[in-house]
Amino acid sequence: NLPNTSTILIFIIGLTVASLILPEENQNLLYWFKTYALPLVEIGILSWILYKVFKTLKLFRSKQKNSSDFFNILKETCQDALPNGVANFLAMEIAVIFYGFIFWKKRDLKENEFSYYKNSGTIGLLFAFIFIIGIETYVLHILIVKWSVVAAWILSAISIYTGMQIFGFLKSIKKRPITIENNVIHLRYGIMSQVDIQIESITSIELSSKEIAQYQKTIKLSPLGALESHNIILHLNQELELTGFYGTKKRFKSIAFYVDKKEQFMEMLENKQG
Repeated sequence: NLPNTSTILIFIIGLTVASLILPEENQNLLYWFKTYALPLVEIGILSWILYKVFKTLKLFRSKQKNSSDFFNILKETCQDALPNGVANFLAMEIAVIFYGFIFWKKRDLKENEFSYYKNSGTIGLLFAFIFIIGIETYVLHILIVKWSVVAAWILSAISIYTGMQIFGFLKSIKKRPITIENNVIHLRYGIMSQVDIQIESITSIELSSKEIAQYQKTIKLSPLGALESHNIILHLNQELELTGFYGTKKRFKSIAFYVDKKEQFMEMLENKQG
C-alpha cells in the first residue's frame, strides 16, 4: 500500500547507504547495478513524473470549468495526483511562479470582492523585505566569496529565491481578494493563508483594530502578525482551521483581518445574515 514516492525514496536511501558502508572490493555487484540498472530506473522515474504532469494538466483543465481561483484549482489538482505533503509544497512553488512572474493582467474587483492591501501598508512592507534581502545578499556575497566562492553563490541563490518567493506572495495579494459568495466568506491573504467561513457560523462582527487576545483562540488572517494592522474581527460559534504556508493548519474561534472598504463589507455581510 506504500505510494510510489516512498518506494523511490527508500530505494535512493538504500543505494546511498550501500555505497557508503560496503568496502570497495565488495561493490562489484553494486557497481554493475549503478552502471546498467540505475539508468533504467532513472528513465522509469522520469516517465512516471511526466505521466503525473500530463495527468495533472488534464485534471486542471477539467476543474477550471467549475472554478475561477487558480490557487484552489492548483491545490486540488496536485492533491489528486500526488501525496499530501508533496502536493502542498508543489502547489505553493508553482503558485509563487504563476502569480509573481506569469499573471500580470489587472484584476478588476466585482461587487462581492474586497481588497485588503491598499491602505494596510502590506505592499510597502513586503517591498521593504525584498530590498533588505537584496542589500544583504550583495554584502554577504562580497564577504563570503573571499572564503569560498561556492558557498557565496549558494547563499546568494537562496537569498535570490527567497526574494522571488516574497515577490510572488506580494503579487498574489492583489490577485486573490476576500470574497462573499452565496453564504460563504472566502477569507484569503494571497497564497499565504485562507479559510472559508459559513456566514451562519458568525456570532458577532467587530469593527476594531485593538490588539487581539491570543488566549481566546483569536488569530490574524495575515501571517505577518503584529506587523500588519486589522480593522475587522469575526467571532464564530465553532472552531475552524486556517490553512497557511505549505498546508499548515491553525485552529481559531475568532479571526482578525483588514479590509479596505470595511463599511461596504459589513453592509453586505449583514444583508447576507438577514
